[in-house]
Amino acid sequence: MSTHSVYKGPDDCPGVIPVFPLPGALLLPRGQVPLNIFEPRYLAMVDDALRGDRIIGMIQPDVDAGASPMTPRLYRVGCAGRITQFAETGDGRYLISLTGIARFRVESEMATTSRYRRCQVSYTDFASDFEPRAGEDAVDREGVLKALKDFVESNDLKVDWAGIDEAPNEALVNALCMMSPFGAREKQAMLEAPDLKSRAEVLIAVTEMELVRGAGADSTLQ
Repeated sequence: MSTHSVYKGPDDCPGVIPVFPLPGALLLPRGQVPLNIFEPRYLAMVDDALRGDRIIGMIQPDVDAGASPMTPRLYRVGCAGRITQFAETGDGRYLISLTGIARFRVESEMATTSRYRRCQVSYTDFASDFEPRAGEDAVDREGVLKALKDFVESNDLKVDWAGIDEAPNEALVNALCMMSPFGAREKQAMLEAPDLKSRAEVLIAVTEMELVRGAGADSTLQ
């Protein structure tokens, strides 16, 4: 479900948004991420978002920067998403899906009486995020598919190759980045890549490094 008929540029997005710090979770423009919400503060965040513009910022905590586990320092770049699916469970949880709109840069964190965190953000550095499929022609699709094939074979995984062959470059690269099993630093590098071509290059490089590490572990065990 696309939200970009509404959000055509940075000026269409709110400057202050609630943020959901979640390590290892990556949201990219026009991608979808499912979330299982159960903490009281984030249930309240979803309630407030549903009463308003339905926008929540996904952002990773910078766990290497220290600070309190309850209020970890945040990376400076995240991605705003709109709640496009919502369901309540019988045990007090919310199951939601966020559809990515555009990346943002945190300018400051707001003082607030709410139980969740809110940030003043800017989308100016990521104006191209509002243009669907921008930069697709520059993507090394063959390189992305080769890295995926090598990773799948190395880890004995199954993949829907027919679906992958049909996916346009933006959907392919962003979906693979979002679903990748890599760590927070690697996912942040994918998020902060300036364009789709660069994001694909980061994905390829990270995958190749992971394959090398895996091969080294195998040789050590032998």
